[in-house]
Amino acid sequence: MGVKIGELFKEEKISFEDLRDRVVVIDAYNVLHQFLASIRQRDGTPLKNSKGEITSHISGLFQRTANLVEARIRPVYSFDGIPHPLKAKTLEERHKRKEQAEKEYLKALEEGDLKTARLKAQQTSRLTDKMVQQSKDLLDALGIPWIQAPMEGEAQASYMVKKGDAYAVGSQDYDCLLIGAPILVRNLTSQDKRKLPGKEAYSNVYPKQIMLKTNLKNLGITHKQLVDMAILIGTDFNDGILGIGPKKSLQLIKKNGNVENVLAAIDAKNPPTYDEIKEIRKIFLEPKITDEYTLQWSGIDNEKVLKILCDQHHFKKERVEPTLTKFANINHLIKQKTLF
Repeated sequence: MGVKIGELFKEEKISFEDLRDRVVVIDAYNVLHQFLASIRQRDGTPLKNSKGEITSHISGLFQRTANLVEARIRPVYSFDGIPHPLKAKTLEERHKRKEQAEKEYLKALEEGDLKTARLKAQQTSRLTDKMVQQSKDLLDALGIPWIQAPMEGEAQASYMVKKGDAYAVGSQDYDCLLIGAPILVRNLTSQDKRKLPGKEAYSNVYPKQIMLKTNLKNLGITHKQLVDMAILIGTDFNDGILGIGPKKSLQLIKKNGNVENVLAAIDAKNPPTYDEIKEIRKIFLEPKITDEYTLQWSGIDNEKVLKILCDQHHFKKERVEPTLTKFANINHLIKQKTLF
């Protein structure tokens, strides 16, 4: 879910052409959750094969990756590892929200309210270990590299951009900026059109680029101060201070310098301790990452892809084959050396 800081950042609309021949490290869990939530039938039911197994994640990964490769973008997927202990509370709260959403989904179905049913169904998505492995197997067959992060996938992706091995992080999550991703690209794996909330209308969706250094300069803060702002608002690792949102946190940090000074100046209920602040800063400023990875686009194995999609997941061959042709550009990715 991440920290709600998006309203403070200026986004630049870009196109796939702007990313041509560039490496983009995609936050795998973020986009897989996105596919599970959005790729559903009218009543909210996810895509399933004849055995009743969910395939929304596989369908989304195949189709959207094909679009990137066709545009000569060089995708890499970064998968989450073991979550930090401080994230346990957030994960438990998410689990409870999903359980409640499931109850509301079933109630809406019984009442024939398909609009509400679909909305609630999107909030019930669960990414299992089996789905993650299925996704990795498909990427292997497609010849697309993936990285197993030791902890947060977005942290690993951000590190690879900072290191110069990639141009940008692809994610919907603004937490990538807290971790220090120099460039964040949003809507990279989204559909071309998105339904407007509460309306029977759609808006066009374009990739949007956020430059961290430029935005920090415009806000008049440092990267560390951005993290301190997030601690005040609330992160996946701590509850925020009641009544403090993005704009107020910016004001308080610019006035007081850091989160400790802010807490000393205001009357906050249940503020984080010094040790908690220190640990949360470390999560964002010194995340656990690995250098044990290689970026190699090895070429697609059509037979293996068809076996995974058609034999194992029961996709129709006549619907898979046209998408396979989009991977013809992967030969250019194999030869291309320039990252920027």
